[in-house]
Amino acid sequence: MTKRCEGKLALVTGGAQGLGRAHCIRLAQEGARVLATDVNGAGAEETASIINAEMGTGTAFAIAHDVTDPAQWEAAVDAARNDLGGLNVLVNNAGIGVAGSIEDCTFDDWKRCYSVNVDSIFHGCQKALPLMREHAPGSIVNISSIAGLIASDTMPAYNSTKAAVWMLSKSIALHCAKKNMQIRCNSVHPTFVDTPILDGTAKAHALDKDVLMDKLARQIPLKFVGEPNDIANAVVYLASDESRFMTGAEIKLDGGISAM
Repeated sequence: MTKRCEGKLALVTGGAQGLGRAHCIRLAQEGARVLATDVNGAGAEETASIINAEMGTGTAFAIAHDVTDPAQWEAAVDAARNDLGGLNVLVNNAGIGVAGSIEDCTFDDWKRCYSVNVDSIFHGCQKALPLMREHAPGSIVNISSIAGLIASDTMPAYNSTKAAVWMLSKSIALHCAKKNMQIRCNSVHPTFVDTPILDGTAKAHALDKDVLMDKLARQIPLKFVGEPNDIANAVVYLASDESRFMTGAEIKLDGGISAM
């Protein structure tokens, strides 16, 4: 490892598994100290334990954190201040998927999807920016989806929330630039990635996981499903000073889908 994130102080939401865990591990491997947060507090603690076992005690910390609750965001920022000594990288990774067409999706599911996927970023950035300004330069990385750029007839809630993350990231970027905060904000747009979410998808459709993976791979020009580190490596880049001239932009990690 080249310690591309040496000295960075990072808070990663949804850090208990999947992409969030990969982000935490890769950031720590590149020299960052990390606070993993998740509504699944035990899973976040496991992520921190994995990192500390590899890179030494005090590299990673964890707290239980409901990203839809502004008060819990205040607690998370306080934990970053106390455990990490500050904050200059915020990775808004937590998110959920909600299925159902415009006729089938319930309003409760619609609101829940917005609360987790969009409101959490509003609360997180609003609560974190004062501390991040004290430790600038900094970087906000918002995990959107290729589904925020390409629509489906079966996922209006998910499509629209991820599109909102895309535009919200640009607005935050312009605000931070106008105020000369030296804090950048960008979005990342993955397609299918082999995380525990796909295990649930396979089960929900009564498919063997290998069958599902083959079906998904056929939709991708590169003909394979992504791995968590394919996304986490982009997060490392955006967290590092290598991307210091990049803000208000999006990184598509979709195997070529958006090029079609």
